Amino acid sequence: MSLLMPLPEPEILEKRDDIVSRLQAIVRPGNVIHLDRELSAYECDALTMYRQPPLVVVLPETVAEVSAVLKLAQELNVKVVPRGSGTSLSGGSLPLADGILLGMSKFNRVLEVDFENRCAVVQPGVTNLAISKAVEHKGFYYAPDPSSQIACSIGGNVAENAGGVHCLKYGLTTNNLLGIEMVLMGGEVIRLGGKHLDTDLYDLMGVITGSEGLLGVVTEVTVRILQKPQVARGVLLGFPSVEAGADCVAEIIAQGIIPGGMEMMDKPAIDAAEAFQPCGYPQDAQGLVIVELDGTPAEVDHLTEEVAKIARGRGATSVHVSTSEAERLRFWFGRKNAFPAVGAIGPDYLCMDGTIPRKELATVLRRMDELAAKHGLRVANVFHAGDGNLHPLILYDAAIPGDTEKAEAFGADILRLCVEVGGVLTGEHGVGVEKRDLMTEMFDEVDLAQQERVKCAFDEAHRLNPGKVFPTLHRCAEMGFMHVRAGALPFPEIPRF
Repeated sequence: MSLLMPLPEPEILEKRDDIVSRLQAIVRPGNVIHLDRELSAYECDALTMYRQPPLVVVLPETVAEVSAVLKLAQELNVKVVPRGSGTSLSGGSLPLADGILLGMSKFNRVLEVDFENRCAVVQPGVTNLAISKAVEHKGFYYAPDPSSQIACSIGGNVAENAGGVHCLKYGLTTNNLLGIEMVLMGGEVIRLGGKHLDTDLYDLMGVITGSEGLLGVVTEVTVRILQKPQVARGVLLGFPSVEAGADCVAEIIAQGIIPGGMEMMDKPAIDAAEAFQPCGYPQDAQGLVIVELDGTPAEVDHLTEEVAKIARGRGATSVHVSTSEAERLRFWFGRKNAFPAVGAIGPDYLCMDGTIPRKELATVLRRMDELAAKHGLRVANVFHAGDGNLHPLILYDAAIPGDTEKAEAFGADILRLCVEVGGVLTGEHGVGVEKRDLMTEMFDEVDLAQQERVKCAFDEAHRLNPGKVFPTLHRCAEMGFMHVRAGALPFPEIPRF
């Protein structure tokens, strides 16, 4: 591991047996995992480049158990790392050697479906796709659809503010979230939002969404469900260059057309996807754009013609409109399976996540090729073209000395490029540990200090998911925030004025 994590605290390691014993008194037998051979299953998330076995894993089944675990952690001053399905691509749920890994996988029930109010109440361990499956019999679905939707949990989606191929028109998690129940460090249970519309109070739910497990543990989620559009049609566009495809994407949006989804893939990604699962992608294309148009039949007919006209005007070498639902879904198979497809053409890959202004797509793709040459590594590109969210897949071989470090350096250069052209470090994967040390590329000390003050308001001792997001962790007293309990000053060794 090339990045630095907080050093394990000896006083926590010394009381490991006591922590395990007290956790076993809270949850059912078998829901505390502490043997070395069992802990290895939890040593990383989907960012497998970094691994660290946790101190202990606990799998609560009720809100009361989550509350008791967090109360115990505060009492013993032990760190806690919340974990959903472990599909984080930024190391957001990377365990700590001196931390309890709080797994929420047993919170896996759909609690209520309210079609009248167009919402569903689910536990955080329910998978993204399972929500749509639970409501599809009435013609409804849940709009955010990450590529990992078959496995990723809705609690993790809230933590990372996940999106997906349809986020261009229908928004990310934050745009489809109505309410949450959350347990704070110390065990207090709070509710934010609900089935009702937004309140005029502080948008605390907006603060929690995308907070990466640094502020609390979500135990219930209320999401908005939508009626399926009358018609959805896919348009597969092939281009002689990725630049031409990027120009087409920008022109479609400039013409006021907002597709249900608009994705792009470059030649390496096209070839990998077609080899992994053939879906009819044009093999002669250097750039591929998938556009999905939905709405009423008349609207979709009109928009399909407009998109085809724009594409041909931008030099499209092929325009293929789906003629059936099966064909539309086939267009998406390659894009949805792009990550495992690329994994089949190289021993290892690092999936990046950065967002740029749409007008910079062609420039960034060209400069990314230059960076690939500089670092001597290959890159395949798949991305949410409509909103400029890039997912470069850097191919490397961890068995070759120095290759992992080259991949990390290449990824860091890509993210710096995103910020340089007016973009941001992440679109939906979060900061975690992967982008933590690049936060100063985007934020100055004042920005970061304000963000840490929010952290202090929820978790004054910095016990929840420490070592993530913030490049340099400050204690709350240093941030100008200090909670005094029973007259005892925390951190008495810090000089104060």
